[in-house]
Amino acid sequence: MNKVICDRLAALRAKMAANGIDYYLMPTSDYHNSEYAADFFKVREFFCGFTGSNGTLVVSKDWAGMWTDGRYFIQAEREMEGTGVTLFKMGEEGVPTISEYLEKNMETGEVLGFDGKVVPAAEGLSYEKKLSKKKIKIRYDKDLAMEVWTDRPALPCNPIYVLSDELCGKSFEEKLSDVRKVMDENNASAYLLCKLDDICWLTNLRGNDVECNPVILSYLFVTKKNVVLFVQIEELNDEVRKYLEAKNIEIMPYNRIISWLDEYEYEGITLYDERNVSYQVYRTVADNAKNVGATVKNILDPTEMLKACKNEVELKNIREVYIKDSAVLTKFIYWVKQAAGKEDLNEYTAAMHLDAMRAELPGFIELSFPTISAYKDNAAMMHYEATEEANAKIKPEGFLLVDSGATYMGGTTDVTRTIVLGPLTDEEKKHYTLTTVGMLQLANAKFLEGCCGKNVDILARIPLWNIGIDYKCGTGHGIGYMLNVHEGPHSIRWRSRSVEDEAPLKEGMIVSDEPGVYIEGKHGIRIENIIEVVKEFKNSDGQFLGFRHLTYVPLDLDAIDTKYLQPKDIEAINEYHKAVYEKIEPLIEESEIKAWLKEATRPIQ
Repeated sequence: MNKVICDRLAALRAKMAANGIDYYLMPTSDYHNSEYAADFFKVREFFCGFTGSNGTLVVSKDWAGMWTDGRYFIQAEREMEGTGVTLFKMGEEGVPTISEYLEKNMETGEVLGFDGKVVPAAEGLSYEKKLSKKKIKIRYDKDLAMEVWTDRPALPCNPIYVLSDELCGKSFEEKLSDVRKVMDENNASAYLLCKLDDICWLTNLRGNDVECNPVILSYLFVTKKNVVLFVQIEELNDEVRKYLEAKNIEIMPYNRIISWLDEYEYEGITLYDERNVSYQVYRTVADNAKNVGATVKNILDPTEMLKACKNEVELKNIREVYIKDSAVLTKFIYWVKQAAGKEDLNEYTAAMHLDAMRAELPGFIELSFPTISAYKDNAAMMHYEATEEANAKIKPEGFLLVDSGATYMGGTTDVTRTIVLGPLTDEEKKHYTLTTVGMLQLANAKFLEGCCGKNVDILARIPLWNIGIDYKCGTGHGIGYMLNVHEGPHSIRWRSRSVEDEAPLKEGMIVSDEPGVYIEGKHGIRIENIIEVVKEFKNSDGQFLGFRHLTYVPLDLDAIDTKYLQPKDIEAINEYHKAVYEKIEPLIEESEIKAWLKEATRPIQ
């Protein structure tokens, strides 16, 4: 039994009883529905022990359940062992959603509680609708974790900095004009923006309030004449203050958002995005607007699509950054192949070595996510993270999967390579070869303008589907410009989770291409390139689009079994490796690495 977690849950249940709450819900989220939550917001982890980046914990007086997706099934089972918390595997046959479970198990008139600041409006509204038949009451004004977690970390508070218009390719005023055009199209008088990377993109500001995401805890309220930015005042220096003053952006304290929205004089239509506005903020705006005869309108944040299609300056910088980043990873692959089996080499020390190599590149800001360095069967957990205390020793055999990236002045990177360190099984070679085929098959696709990721996902999966294997995640995600490593609205996956997954692929979008194989207890394989959506040719059938590689890192020919390849697959591997050598070789000074690179990118027959 995990006594620490059990004691915490007992303390939480006591607070629930004292406040008349029958079920209490805790998502993985900050006040802005960010993907990565700072330590202050890791409430779910505190009460169940699961450390993954996605999951929701629900607790009643005598039961607790945790919902997460396929990336984390193995990890969640391991980390929650002995806690008494039941794992619900989202998307699996027969597994209810949270709202379905609550509807079935809550008694008429009971109370569902959660901190309304961390539950997105869309989620809160879905509970309202689903549970209304049983007259379930919702209390969203109680952060019970604050009453139990006595040594809770402080809210992040770090300096803000300004990016030049030259680096961003577009000024704040130009971006604001585009947003106000959308407001005009919707006959709106105001727009509330709560998504952190969108706020940073629009204002050309950056910060460090979320691990690995250069963003600022903030809200932005835009009217036809004014812009109000809510930030922690302590994060401002003289340069940022002067910039905001010059841009006519009014500053308000971050913790004033609710009281300010209570006092605002609403008129006409206020736009918001229920995916990114918290339930408490939504209720504040919607209820106050209704009281004075004004209205609110839910739309997809227009900043998402504007941000997703990179401008020419951003694209130029991104291409250059990816070449430099690819050269660093190439050098690391050479290094780790030589170092495998040495006494002090393990998953963690390998990750630290790569992180240090990236940090030496000019313009390095921070990692874009914690480096995943997973040896052999640990790689079957998609988001495994080795630590200094818990890691596997790396031997000269099998696979090492390394998923890594960084944010630099000029771009944000993400790349995965599965590296051969020694003898492989025939099954490992088969799985690696077919993963390679899928990655290149998607990267070389041509498709009509208007297609979304769902239309092309099959190209990456079909080599694995043909042998009865699937990976429990999407094939691709968007990537920000000096922003979040995961960005929408576009993605590549075979089925939609929500409306944003239907976003068309457009010229200038950046997206990952990362099929994989994950066999519990055996091995994990992922090969990830980042690709840019480009225009190809236009004819009587329409405008065709395609992809251009941004990642140029060798595939591991020691894991390629040519009996699983068609002539077109061999051609695709050889063409890609020819480009890798041409782009990376000039950036490598060491003669021994040059020689290795030439051999690693040799044509195969």
